[in-house]
Amino acid sequence: MGESRILVVDDDAELCELLVDYLSREGFRVEAVQDPQQGLARALQGEHALVVLDVMLPGMSGFEVLRRLRETSRVPVLMLTARGDDVDRIVGLEMGADDYLAKPFNPRELVARIRAVGRRTDAGGGGQRTPPRPEPVRVGDVVLDPGTREVRVGDAPVALTSVEFSLLEALLRGAGTVVSREALAEAALGRRLTAYDRSVDVHVSSLRRKLGDGSRIQTVRGVGYLYRSSSGRGD
Repeated sequence: MGESRILVVDDDAELCELLVDYLSREGFRVEAVQDPQQGLARALQGEHALVVLDVMLPGMSGFEVLRRLRETSRVPVLMLTARGDDVDRIVGLEMGADDYLAKPFNPRELVARIRAVGRRTDAGGGGQRTPPRPEPVRVGDVVLDPGTREVRVGDAPVALTSVEFSLLEALLRGAGTVVSREALAEAALGRRLTAYDRSVDVHVSSLRRKLGDGSRIQTVRGVGYLYRSSSGRGD
């Protein structure tokens, strides 16, 4: 994801300056915006590979920026939350954020999260390389196309975030078997789960709603999730 454009939306001028300097040295092109309205406008222009969005913004919260952004855009969003504020993290994920990072954070961890998103995007055909197009994955009436990053349930398209798409792909490829939460975190978030990290669970909950049938994905308590294959793969 080097050379990718990153948009930082945070009203902390000192933090913005630090992130511009650090991320630029890591090979990213960084634009920092301190006003949430301006940040939303820039994010909607579709020029950035990822948005780093603070929850606590003056005049318009990061949640509101995310809500408006998700009305028309699926650009990956990494939210910055207050340390220990689990409610903010869960709300952000439920509203369509791809991941979160608690303040204060190590810039190296931010770079690791950004690059994890980049690996997902490149794997989905977002890079400039042109590998052979992977075959669609079909389980029952759900068809997932890794080449176009599109999902359909029957004849209806389903709009998923990049994390939700990666989660569904891992579940469909393992349909009929239990996929651990740790494996899902590696596949969808590009990182290991930390203690009390509910990211995967929140994304799965959102995925269930969007697929329109919560029974498709079953919880295996203490282990992970299982995508029902009773309807069978294929035709």
